[in-house]
Amino acid sequence: MAGPGQPDMQMILQQAQKMQRRLAAAQDELATATVTGQAGNGLVTVTTTAAGEVTGLTVDPKVVDPSDVETLQDLVLGALADAARAAKELQTQKLGPLGELAGGLGLPGLG
Repeated sequence: MAGPGQPDMQMILQQAQKMQRRLAAAQDELATATVTGQAGNGLVTVTTTAAGEVTGLTVDPKVVDPSDVETLQDLVLGALADAARAAKELQTQKLGPLGELAGGLGLPGLG
């Protein structure tokens, strides 16, 4: 039992467990949510889970030029970066301040 001016440890533990359950539920949701990144006005599109796993890549045939592979590489990298930005935005949206805490704790797919 907490004395006057002492924190109620039972209540603190209950709040921590509740926060942990909310974080786990949000992580599960993010593991299955997908985001899309694109470059070159949609010439290259990358689909990833919100946790960062690449699940798809489409390349418009008109950007496949054997004499200019560097442009295609740049477009793929740009689409990956755009998907990563979208995933981070979704993580922030779903986790809010918990996301910063989870990222700081090194939890997979976050931070």
